[in-house]
Amino acid sequence: MSARFKLGDRVRVRVGSLPGHFRTPSYIQGKTGTVVAVHGEFRNPESLAYGGDGLPKKFLYLVCFAQSHVWGQYCAPSKDTLFMDLYEHWLEPGQEAGETHARS
Repeated sequence: MSARFKLGDRVRVRVGSLPGHFRTPSYIQGKTGTVVAVHGEFRNPESLAYGGDGLPKKFLYLVCFAQSHVWGQYCAPSKDTLFMDLYEHWLEPGQEAGETHARS
């Protein structure tokens, strides 16, 4: 299986709260960032937390977000960024660079 996203792709973090354990903080849900690394495939920690086998494996990405997009009232330099590891099933294609996005 190959990774759905590649370096430089814009991605949006899916919004949702699964019952039980999930590894995507609510403050990043709905935000758009850029893939800066593809770590590879790993067993799904959301399944492993409940004694499952974590299969099928999921791709894990390092995604970079502008702090000003994550925190609407962010008052520090606009170049500040937040990096977060996110599993593929939490990501969907994002907006193209240069498009505007609403702040949540």
